[in-house]
Amino acid sequence: MLWLKAFHIIFVVSWFAGLFYLPRIFVNLAMVPADSHAERERLLLMSRKLYKFVTPIGALAVITGLWLWLGYGFAGGWLHAKTTLVAGLVVYHLYCGRLLKTFATGQNQRSHVWFRFFNEVPVLVLLVVCILVVVKPF
Repeated sequence: MLWLKAFHIIFVVSWFAGLFYLPRIFVNLAMVPADSHAERERLLLMSRKLYKFVTPIGALAVITGLWLWLGYGFAGGWLHAKTTLVAGLVVYHLYCGRLLKTFATGQNQRSHVWFRFFNEVPVLVLLVVCILVVVKPF
């Protein structure tokens, strides 16, 4: 089980790296001038590759987390709260894919300021999840 726990942590850290960086690319995409096609295409390529790379890593993080839950039989309110936050992260990740499509089709209507705030969501979730897992407050 310790190997499983180690791989779960590795997958979670890797997934969060992608969740931190992908919206940051969106900030830059939202700031690209209309006449800068090369810069826009480069940022789109980067974001597509990153999204395709971290999607299976996120899936592995969720799968190993469920496996740990079944293996250890964790219980308590903290776990329900954590599970809810992880489900929210999955939705956030999928929404990032949708936002990527809006950029690719030239239909983005959001400002770089909105994406700066959007970029902070996984940071806050990580903070709360770490506290829930380590402290188990309820």
